[in-house]
Amino acid sequence: MKEAEWRMHAVRADFNGIAKEFHIDPVAARVMVNRGVSTPDAIRQFLNGTLSDVGDPTLMADMTKAVKIMAAKIREGKKIRIISDYDVDGVMSNYILLMGLREAGADVSYEIPDRKLDGYGINERMIEDAHADGIDTIITCDNGIAAFPAIELGKSYGMTVIVTDHHEVPYETDDAGERKYLMVPADAVVDIKRPDCPYPYKELCGAAVAYKFIRALYAEMGLAWPDEKKYIEYVAIATVCDVMALTGENRIYVREGLKLLPLTENHGLQALLSLNGLEKKKLSAYHLGFVIGPCINATGRLESAKEGLALLLSETREEALAKAEKVVELNTERKDMTKAGTEEAIAQVEQMHASDHVLVVYLPKLHESLAGIVAGRVREAFYKPVFVITDAEDGGAKGSGRSIEGYHMYDALTEVSHLLTKFGGHELAAGFSLPREKIDEFRRELNAREHLTEQDLTPVKKIDVPMPTSYASIALVRDLEKLAPFGKGNEKPLFGELRLGIRSASTFGKEGQFIRMKFVGAEGFTAEAVDFDAKSFIERIKMWFGEEDCDKMLRGLPNGIKIDILYYPEINSYGGRESVQIRPADYRKSDTEAQ
Repeated sequence: MKEAEWRMHAVRADFNGIAKEFHIDPVAARVMVNRGVSTPDAIRQFLNGTLSDVGDPTLMADMTKAVKIMAAKIREGKKIRIISDYDVDGVMSNYILLMGLREAGADVSYEIPDRKLDGYGINERMIEDAHADGIDTIITCDNGIAAFPAIELGKSYGMTVIVTDHHEVPYETDDAGERKYLMVPADAVVDIKRPDCPYPYKELCGAAVAYKFIRALYAEMGLAWPDEKKYIEYVAIATVCDVMALTGENRIYVREGLKLLPLTENHGLQALLSLNGLEKKKLSAYHLGFVIGPCINATGRLESAKEGLALLLSETREEALAKAEKVVELNTERKDMTKAGTEEAIAQVEQMHASDHVLVVYLPKLHESLAGIVAGRVREAFYKPVFVITDAEDGGAKGSGRSIEGYHMYDALTEVSHLLTKFGGHELAAGFSLPREKIDEFRRELNAREHLTEQDLTPVKKIDVPMPTSYASIALVRDLEKLAPFGKGNEKPLFGELRLGIRSASTFGKEGQFIRMKFVGAEGFTAEAVDFDAKSFIERIKMWFGEEDCDKMLRGLPNGIKIDILYYPEINSYGGRESVQIRPADYRKSDTEAQ
C-alpha cells in the first residue's frame, strides 16, 4: 500500500478541564475533541448516551403517513410483503420488519432478491410474483429509493407501496448545475437522505430506519413496546457491517448492541457466536464487522440471503447450529475466492492501469457477489477509487465500487449514467450495471472527469497525541475504552513516538505470521508490542536498515535500528495478570536526530 502521510490533529481546547469534569485522562479528552466532540452536552452523550437519547421516528419525512397506512392494512387483514436487499443490512432490516409486523398482527411474508439473477433491490419480477400471490401492500427496506420501474408496475396493479431506505435519492442535473431530485411514486417514502427530511441525523443504516418504522407503527396502533432494547443487536450488526459512521445515535445503537449480543435469545446469533468462539467474550465492533457480519453476508454472496434470514428465524438451537455450520462454511469459501480475485485484480492494475487515478478492473470470471470486497482490497493496495466489474447472468456486466475520501462515487456514476443501465449507492460505495462493450469507455470517461490531486491520492494517518509509550498505563487504556466503539467517524485513537529502538523481535503463530517486539525509548523504557503482519514489518526493516541489522534484531542482539511508530495501547491479560501492550499501526524509518 502507498505510504501514508502522518498528520497531527491540531484542535485546541481545555483538555485538563474536560478531563477533570468528566473524570477521564486528559489524553482521552483530547481524543474526543479531535473527533469533534467538545461541548459538555456532546461529551456527556458521547460517554453516557442511552437509547432515550435517539431521535423521534416521526421526525422523518413520510413516517407518520407510512405507519398510518400500515396500521390500516394490518387492521384490514391485507397481505403484506417485505422486500429487502441481500446484504447484512438488508437481512437485518427484513428480520426487524418481519418480526415487528408479525407481532403487530400482520399477514406478512418476505422476499429477498437473488444477487446474480435479480441484482440489487426490488424489481419487476418480484412485483409480478407479489401480484400473483395476492399481495396488497409492499414495504421495502434498505432499498427502493431508485426503483422506478418496479414501483410504477406495482402501482399499475393497484398495490400500496411503502419505501423505507437510507440511500441517496436519485437526481438529474440541469444546464445550470442545479439538482432536480427524483422521487419514486410510492404511497410513502421514508428515507433520511430525502432533501426535505428534517430528521437531524443522516447516517442511519437501513435496519435502523426499519427499527424506527416499527417503533412508530406500534405507537400509532397503541401497542406496548415490550422492551426498550428490542432489536438493538440487529441494528448494531447492520450499522457496523454497512460501514455507517459510529457517531451520534449510531454510536448508541452499536454500544448497546455489543452489550446485548452475548445475551441474545436469538438461536441463530447464538450459533454464530458459538461456532466462531465468541460465546461469553467481550465483543467489539471488529467482531460485528469482520466475524459475525461476513458469515451472514456470505449467504447472499454465494447462495441466497434467505439462508441468512432463515438462520435468524431458527426455532431451536439444534436447527440454528446446523444452519450456522453451513453459513460459516460458505464464509470460508468466500474468503478463498476473495483472495484469488484480489491477487488477479492487483496484477491487472499493475500491468495495465497503474497510471489511472480511478481504477476500473474487469474480472469476467469473478463471482459477481465478490466484486465489492475485491474493490475494497484493491483500494487498500493503491489508495485510489476502484470499480471492479464482472460478467452478469443476463449477458451484460455488473460492478461494485469502493472509494476514498475526496471522490464521491455516486456523483461520479451520475456523471456517466448514459453508459449505465442501472446504478445506486452513496459517497464511498456504489453498485451498477452496464453493457460489456461499454467497459473501456466507462474507464476512459471516469478518468477524464476526475479531479483528484496527489494529496487526495495520499492516505493520511492522523495522530491524536504525540505520546511516549511509557505514558500508556492500564488506567489510560481503560479511559480510552470508554470512547469505543471505534470505526468510521470514530476511528481508533493513534499515538506517536519517535526514535524507538528494537531490543528484540520474534515471530510466532502457525506460519510465523505474527511478530512480538520489545521497543526501547530514549529514556530506556521498554514496551512490549505485537504486530499481526510479521512479513511486512520484516521487509521494511530490511529495506531501511539492511539484512544484518534485521538479523540482529531477530536474534535479540544490539542493532542500529531506529524507527518512528504510530500505535494504540491495549491490555494484555495472561495468567491472571494484566499489562500494557502496544499495537503498532504504522512505522517509518526515523530521520530525527537524538537530542
